[in-house]
Amino acid sequence: MSIRQACILFCISQSVYRYTPGPSDDHVVREQLGMLADLHSSWGFWMMHHHLRDVGWWWNHKKVYRVYTDMKLNMRRKYKKRLPVRVKEPLLQPIYPNVTWSMDFMHDGLIDGKSFRSFNVMDDYNREVLNITMDKGMPSRRVIRELDRLIEWSGAPERIRVDNGPEFISEAMRKWCEGKGIQLKFIQKGRPSQNGYIERFNRTFREDVLNRYVFESIDQARIYTYAWMWTYNNERPHSSLGWRTPVDFMQERLQGYALPTFLHDQDKTWKSLVLNAPN
Repeated sequence: MSIRQACILFCISQSVYRYTPGPSDDHVVREQLGMLADLHSSWGFWMMHHHLRDVGWWWNHKKVYRVYTDMKLNMRRKYKKRLPVRVKEPLLQPIYPNVTWSMDFMHDGLIDGKSFRSFNVMDDYNREVLNITMDKGMPSRRVIRELDRLIEWSGAPERIRVDNGPEFISEAMRKWCEGKGIQLKFIQKGRPSQNGYIERFNRTFREDVLNRYVFESIDQARIYTYAWMWTYNNERPHSSLGWRTPVDFMQERLQGYALPTFLHDQDKTWKSLVLNAPN
């Protein structure tokens, strides 16, 4: 069978059959793309492609893109996570405990440069700090575990006020709140004043502990923090509470209420830590 008949049989043109590719210049494309990637690491494909055309390299964009992806120069596009509309709510003091808790995260570092986070929880009723957990990482699962432990001895709140951090907007956190019957109240994005109680506490905690001491380990930071928590709840007067401590305010307002005091059996231990702590 002739070539013409064979091309007719297979439904292809003779020009396709007789086509011979020219010498590949992919190495030139690779060289140019590599230089652009080193000089301009933030440039994407189309910016590189049009720049190459401006300097005289008239390669087809499909060819350039094939080499571009083969070199794994693709830049991952970051999309902003769309949040539901947050409704501004007044910052009111509850009339009894376990109505509203406020939660937030803080960052600090050790003397060796390693960073850690603190997960802070307080009751808006009497400004009592209920929990400060310190660790290198605090994913949503860890937050839920700490809240479960806190609810065991303090009871569950009606609502929790938080910002729009990734740990709080996670699906695991949403399901946990639904299972516990707790309303998760989000403040508006970029409005930390709407969570003013915990923000004011964070400032005090940073001034009294995080900025005052240089920590060699997370365990050392925990010891100083636990000692300071007892002082904050039992000895430090609050102007917003009529110059009373959170514990005294609770006892005066709610006679007969089962007060959850932090580390009640170790008061003397934590007092000695505060008095004997090095400067």
